[in-house]
Amino acid sequence: MGELRPLGDGLNDASRALAMALRELFEGMELSVRRYAARRQRDPGTFSRYLNGTRLPPWQVINELFADLGEHRGTVVTPEAIEFVRGLYGSAVDAGSSPNNAVEILEQQLADADRDSRRSSVHGDVLGDALLDRTHRIADLEVRLSQLEADRSAERRRADELAEAHPDVSGLLEERDALRSEVRRLETDLRNAQALHAAAEHRCDLLERQLEAVETVTPALPAPAVSQRMPKILVVDDQPDNLIAMTAVLATLDQDLVTVSSGKEALKALLDHDDFAVILMDVQMPEMDGYETCAHIKRRARTRDVPIIFLTAMGAGPEHSARGYQAGAVDYISKPFDPWALRAKVAVFTSIYLERNTQ
Repeated sequence: MGELRPLGDGLNDASRALAMALRELFEGMELSVRRYAARRQRDPGTFSRYLNGTRLPPWQVINELFADLGEHRGTVVTPEAIEFVRGLYGSAVDAGSSPNNAVEILEQQLADADRDSRRSSVHGDVLGDALLDRTHRIADLEVRLSQLEADRSAERRRADELAEAHPDVSGLLEERDALRSEVRRLETDLRNAQALHAAAEHRCDLLERQLEAVETVTPALPAPAVSQRMPKILVVDDQPDNLIAMTAVLATLDQDLVTVSSGKEALKALLDHDDFAVILMDVQMPEMDGYETCAHIKRRARTRDVPIIFLTAMGAGPEHSARGYQAGAVDYISKPFDPWALRAKVAVFTSIYLERNTQ
């Protein structure tokens, strides 16, 4: 088994602690970096940089390490160990957060969406070919059955002879009905594949726009007067990768971003600060979800007027959005979101806050 590269020079304490924890997990499998990278179809050089702390891995890579170590040992990694590494990861994210990290995460999400799009497109082509073949076979059977029925009608005298000459009529009818049933199933599968393809293409488009928003710095709001202090933005999401991406997308607004990873932390932040222009909140969070957190915020006289925008991967169906508005949110946006639209919405609520506090 090849030796690991030494830890990188100049690592901060958080990155060094995370790298040492990942190295301990990896060494427990007794594999070389190259062999493990081949198993997971990853670049060995990139994976080696994850282990020496010079590059922050996506959380998915760490999840794979837990799964593979558990399989190697024949036991499941304990929740305590996972939470310990998650804490190290969050600290490393906070210490090394930058637009470059956001670009890397968004590029990985874009690659996943593109792979889904290509798979659904290929699946759709296969289903289309199968559907066309079954349709042609049905048409051929219809012609043959029509000819047989015409013969039987025109020559009633020879009905018995025709029945003996064509004993497979009932079999043809059964085959036709079976093919029709298969065509209906294939049509349903094709529609589903096309819908998946369209959804994946939409995700690709939004993720590309997020990448463009992260890589292109454009001010969204005019600079306030010298005596006017810009309000803060509160971002609530339990996934560190999402916090990095949101920070990068909103960085050009020149406002302080307060990022927290739970509903309880959000309520504490609202007690510590009273100058939030808007709250961007994930719906799906452990212990206290976005709806419950929103309800707590709206019950407090001090915070009930702070606008809340839900950001969720659950979709924007009527049943989800209706619950969000009922909880007190002003907007409900699906992930992956349009970065330009999100910044525009935040800018509007910031302007409202500034106008209200200068009157």
